[in-house]
Amino acid sequence: MTTEYRNKPRLPGDLLPEQLLDRVIRVDHAGEYGAKRIYEGQLAILGRKPEGAVIRHMLEQELVHLRAFEKLMAERRARPSVLFPVWHVAGFALGAATALMGPKAAMACTVAVEEVIDEHYRQQQNALAADEPEITAKIEQFRAEEVEHRDTGLAHGAAEAPGYQLLSGAIKAGSRLAIWLAERV
Repeated sequence: MTTEYRNKPRLPGDLLPEQLLDRVIRVDHAGEYGAKRIYEGQLAILGRKPEGAVIRHMLEQELVHLRAFEKLMAERRARPSVLFPVWHVAGFALGAATALMGPKAAMACTVAVEEVIDEHYRQQQNALAADEPEITAKIEQFRAEEVEHRDTGLAHGAAEAPGYQLLSGAIKAGSRLAIWLAERV
């Protein structure tokens, strides 16, 4: 951390710079692991269908993101979320359940999750700003790829999924809750 960041005025309840960085790495690691599991769940159902190739490509990008955060965890000595077993099961279940509803529902899941992640990564970039340029650059790169995933989902009919608004709203609420929990636990 730069001294500029350390010397910024703080309000009661604000995280210390080290706490903020630990939280960012922990939640992003958990999120990328959850994304990996969602795509694995979707591939278990749709892997041999035409959408399988699209999902596989997005999974490959998520694996790059996950490895980057695993490396940052070791370098910065950040602790992982203790809810890791929950992310393992819940991610796969969400991916498989939406895939069982059909390819468009699987893409609706992608769109909903990635819209929340876009907002989440943007907030992290603002919080870290120039004080952590290497991490901020990774977050920006990964955010762009997550937006690409959202656009891919839309291009593959996500908005045409039955009950799209309800499905999207439920997945977004779950994603926001998962972020909140992973930041703290």
